[in-house]
Amino acid sequence: MTIDKKFVDKFVNITSKAALASSYLVGKKDKIAADKAAVDSMRTELNNIDMKGEIVIGEGELDDAPMLYIGEKLGTSNGPEFDIAVDPLEGTNFAANNLPGALSVIAISEKNNLFKAPETYMEKISTRIKEKNVVDLDYSLKKNITNLSDYLNKEPKDLTACLLDRPRHNEIINELKDLKVSLKLISDGDVSGALLVTDKKYNVDIFLGIGGGPEGVLAAAALDAYDCNFQGRFLFNTDKDKIRAKNMGINDLSKKYELSEIVSGDSIFCATGITSGDLVSGINIKNNEFISETFVTHKSTGLKKVIKLKQNFR
Repeated sequence: MTIDKKFVDKFVNITSKAALASSYLVGKKDKIAADKAAVDSMRTELNNIDMKGEIVIGEGELDDAPMLYIGEKLGTSNGPEFDIAVDPLEGTNFAANNLPGALSVIAISEKNNLFKAPETYMEKISTRIKEKNVVDLDYSLKKNITNLSDYLNKEPKDLTACLLDRPRHNEIINELKDLKVSLKLISDGDVSGALLVTDKKYNVDIFLGIGGGPEGVLAAAALDAYDCNFQGRFLFNTDKDKIRAKNMGINDLSKKYELSEIVSGDSIFCATGITSGDLVSGINIKNNEFISETFVTHKSTGLKKVIKLKQNFR
């Protein structure tokens, strides 16, 4: 089974409208309002789609999120069944402070083909290298860098690693410096960081570290279309996290997930720029039109491109 390519345009339109809605709050120092604008727009547009959609990764559980909550049913109830993962505003701080890299993100798969990720941290790693036993979450950092250097026929000093600039990564950052690896430290934007391995033009050879579990699943949907490597392991630090994971059907709490276990079958991924960043440009409003750029993948058709749209305001 594959997802009809007509849905590509529909979901590009959804993230574009959500990005536009959030763009009016860029630089207003109110990340909650910027996020709410994107959520409201995305939910309205999703309900206009002829589908039976269910949110598997969203704004949180029903108690915490009145809209786009995990388990929420969306669409007209006519059409195919989809699992939907959303991050209406990836990089809330970027939007609030008018910094590069804020995105509106969505991924869809056929029913039961997208991992239902709990709201917890995930240890993750991604590269362009698909071959087994080159880069692995279970290897030491030094072994991964050495293997990657050998495989790419580069010196470690010619590699670039991307990771979140967080205190929890200080040890990794220091070790990468000792190995002479170049660093691309990002302050936010866990999805976009993982996607920088998809093309040599971004000059990122490996993405690694600890970030959000839901963001890991979203990134995996795009990486799958690029035939990249991704592995993730959830980190359950509290009893509450462990109970929630068990309730979601996760029995092995230390399991390392391969990309094929996170997303399977056909999928569509869309990430529209709110503010300009490495992947795409942000929303540009001119008179009665707005211009958006969306990083799009559709696995079954091989679509992997940035789509630029010019639309009139309704």
